[in-house]
Amino acid sequence: MTSILLAVAFLAGIGLLLAALLILAERKILNYGPCKISINDGARELEVQGGASLLSGLAQNEIFVPSACGGRGSCAYCKVRVLEGGGPVGPVETPYLSPKELEENVRLSCQVKVRNDLLIAIPGELFAAKRYTGVLERKRPLTYDIVELRIRLQEPDGMDFLAGQYVQLESEPYKGRDAVMRAYSVSSAPSDRNHIELIIRRVPDGIMTTWVFDYLKEGQTVHFSGPYGEFRLSETDAPIVFIAGGSGMAPIYSILKDMKEKGIRRKAVYFFGALTQKDLFFIDDLKKLEEEHPWFAFVPALSSEPEGSDWKGKRGLITQIVKEALAEASTHEAYLCGSPGMIDACIKVLTEGNMPEEHIYYDKFT
Repeated sequence: MTSILLAVAFLAGIGLLLAALLILAERKILNYGPCKISINDGARELEVQGGASLLSGLAQNEIFVPSACGGRGSCAYCKVRVLEGGGPVGPVETPYLSPKELEENVRLSCQVKVRNDLLIAIPGELFAAKRYTGVLERKRPLTYDIVELRIRLQEPDGMDFLAGQYVQLESEPYKGRDAVMRAYSVSSAPSDRNHIELIIRRVPDGIMTTWVFDYLKEGQTVHFSGPYGEFRLSETDAPIVFIAGGSGMAPIYSILKDMKEKGIRRKAVYFFGALTQKDLFFIDDLKKLEEEHPWFAFVPALSSEPEGSDWKGKRGLITQIVKEALAEASTHEAYLCGSPGMIDACIKVLTEGNMPEEHIYYDKFT
């Protein structure tokens, strides 16, 4: 048995050595020289040193493509179109690319190595994304597992964004864990361009959320990039259905603040799903908005509230509450934010109520 274990360990060691040699060859021995990256038909032309990933080459030139996994190819946020020079699609990318995306030359930029000149296409909004330095002015608990961060921007000292967009917060290394980036929707109104507020829910053993909850302190310097995303209010007059749960509150809270400030009076009903009363937050503010503005209605619903409690509101899964309240939704638009499972279930309910799927906008938290 001992000889078998030694043989397995020897083979594993050989494998690690070969992998290290391949990385060394890639970084040190192979010299690709300077490579050109042409973006959006020549809208930007970059020159980078070959050998690194496309994601890092763009970041070095202050073009910040969203990424939440440290370049490991597991978040699929960093998609761009590589029209020429990207080489074959790798096995890490394949699970995250649909047949349509493969046909359109969509790639994970963290997995594309810059070995020659590239022709790529990215969303125009990424040209406006920047890396920001700020200071954490306030960290307050909203529930037992959700906190709100208020960050004052320092460099640059202001950010222009649209209600519904998100930023990528950067953690610091701690207890042997590497720094990571994670996406969080901005919950504050765009009118306050010198601050952003984020609503963050603790993920058990999550690298980022453990840092936020246990290590990040008021007065501490923080870094983030943005703004990103296309989740935003349309410019139609259609009645609105908002649906969210947990920290999915963030972009909808920002949109509601923006609507109030701009005098947008579209009919809107906000269904917010939670387990019990201890999972609710901002309830007083939303009820006040409902009382002051006849165009808005707020419907919180609890799916696991103990019987006999003092809860007087709706009970049940949020999908069931929506179905009962909105049997006919053909003229409405919907804005959903939460887990993929919740969003998929809500889409099913809304389309069964005759809402066209192209009128359903969503931001899935992964």
